[in-house]
Amino acid sequence: MILEKYRAGLAALAVGFLALGCNSGGSGGETPKTGGTATSGNETASTRPVPSAPGNAVEGDTIKLGLVASQNGALRPWGVDSIAGAQLAVDEANKAGGVQGKQIQLIVSDSNSNPEQGKSAAERLVSEDKVVALLGEVASGITLAMADVAFEAGVPLIAVGATRTDLTNKGSNIFRVCYTDDFQGPVMAKFAYEELNLRNVALVTDRQQPYSKGLSDSFRKAFTSLGGTVVDEQFYESGTTDFKGILTSIKANNPDGLFMSGYFSETGPIARQAKEVGLSVKMMGGDGWDSSEILQTGGEAIVGSYFCNHYNNEENRPEVQAFLEKWRAKYGQLPGTTMGALGYDAAALAVDALKRASALNSKALAEAIENTENFAGVTGSITLKGMNGNPQKRALVVELQPAKGPRDNGQRFAKAYEPNEVRP
Repeated sequence: MILEKYRAGLAALAVGFLALGCNSGGSGGETPKTGGTATSGNETASTRPVPSAPGNAVEGDTIKLGLVASQNGALRPWGVDSIAGAQLAVDEANKAGGVQGKQIQLIVSDSNSNPEQGKSAAERLVSEDKVVALLGEVASGITLAMADVAFEAGVPLIAVGATRTDLTNKGSNIFRVCYTDDFQGPVMAKFAYEELNLRNVALVTDRQQPYSKGLSDSFRKAFTSLGGTVVDEQFYESGTTDFKGILTSIKANNPDGLFMSGYFSETGPIARQAKEVGLSVKMMGGDGWDSSEILQTGGEAIVGSYFCNHYNNEENRPEVQAFLEKWRAKYGQLPGTTMGALGYDAAALAVDALKRASALNSKALAEAIENTENFAGVTGSITLKGMNGNPQKRALVVELQPAKGPRDNGQRFAKAYEPNEVRP
């Protein structure tokens, strides 16, 4: 039922995104304790604050996990898939007996694709539903707002798809199951320079999205370090529909490639309009492209483009094939976006940590999550111990090709990169 609603609602999605930026500082009040070292990808930054609040404890026979997801708004494709993935993991755990004889309840709250509503959703889950952990979100701006809530309450947060590099610096109870922008930017720079033989690339950046700005910056740094040149960078704002002006400006600088760091709702139309103004170059992007809708909005112009992603339905790894078999059995089709697999991994990792925790409360759960080593996720092996919330994950580059059917997202595996193969 969830995915049927998703498919039916795709055509009605709004084109624009609300601004997802938020205050990147920690919670106010007394100076927090610190512990460990925070990282921005592979580089040591500073100590991460330790929350002083105790969090929540399990009461009765039910363990409550809270998930914040975009059930409405422009991010709905990702929200629906992350809910379906997390629910699949929880159902699997409950079928196997739960944790210490207790069943797990996944409580979902809608962010409506908006940071403030995402923050309110997290607050309700923590204060009213008394969840022991938060899962979500996909958008970095929404997740940053959730992280403030999680830190203040002392509840662990496992981000599903938020790749903004400094997210986990918020506190020692903030984690993620995805890679970071300071990895996927260099991945795409390396692919552009070495595999596509591009030397002069222009950037198109959504100035309203922290994700887009950070990804463009990391791509630029890596691409120029390889010897490439960024010949131009043009900006737009979420919700823009006419890109011909900025694309005409880019064309005048004769790029041989175009890196578009925004979300699928705009990058599809950008690709189409680029062809209309005669800008026929190789196009690339990040995991924000991950939606079957991009083929609809980009049309033939987006076919043959490449973007970075967390996993691919066509991978033959046993974890992927087992996941797809369970997904098909429950939902009757393949997941539409990678957020299905990442939502599954976030919930499954939380369950695994609950089994290892010294007590069924938020503080013990955060410690167990921090001590995670070699968790066999669908999207790759996840180690958080000593990583300050940021697992070192492999990344895939996929090529967009025409969909083979209504349930095919058109993503074809092109190349995989391990963390030790790419340097920021």
